Amino acid sequence: MEERTELEQYIAKHSEAEPPLLAELRRATHLRVMRPRMLSGNLQAQFLKMLCRLMGAGRVLEIGTYTGYTAISLASALPEDGKVVTIDCNDEIEEIARSFFVKSGLGSKIDFRIGKACRIIPELEGMFDLVFLDADKREYADYYEQVFDKVRPGGVIVADDVLWDGKVTDERHTDPQTEGILRFNERVAADGRVEKLMLPIRHGLTLIRKKDF
Repeated sequence: MEERTELEQYIAKHSEAEPPLLAELRRATHLRVMRPRMLSGNLQAQFLKMLCRLMGAGRVLEIGTYTGYTAISLASALPEDGKVVTIDCNDEIEEIARSFFVKSGLGSKIDFRIGKACRIIPELEGMFDLVFLDADKREYADYYEQVFDKVRPGGVIVADDVLWDGKVTDERHTDPQTEGILRFNERVAADGRVEKLMLPIRHGLTLIRKKDF
């Protein structure tokens, strides 16, 4: 388990507490799944939950389920008829994610799909209020283009890991994941169809609001 800095402990103390079920899922992820650092964590999940509530979101698309931590948090912010469509290509995490969806009592709000996001996204019907990107960094720019017309005017795309542990400002890093993040960041920065704000939350979050003109 990652140790928190003193500042992170202070932030946690003055924010919404982690729900017991998600604390259990976090522990299970560290025990049972490789690369548990990929888990979003409470601060980011609470941020997304708050954003959903502020927007009055009813339909959410998540690209990158992992063990389901964020999907559960998002679903908890939606109305009774709300829906989170969440996609992951790793079928090895399916059992733990589905088991916690059931435990949460929010399973009816979560549509979990296993497969390549770039193949599944074009098949999705209807519009989304919020899209959360947290999957293969090499394909971020492709996800962005595919989901754009499925986001309602005034809707929001949230992209995780946009600072990529600071690698985005270090020219020595030329690996495909870093290159994918850089390509995505430049694409969003140049897109006049949206308003954008990059925030230093965790590994970096960009809020992208689709203009309603």
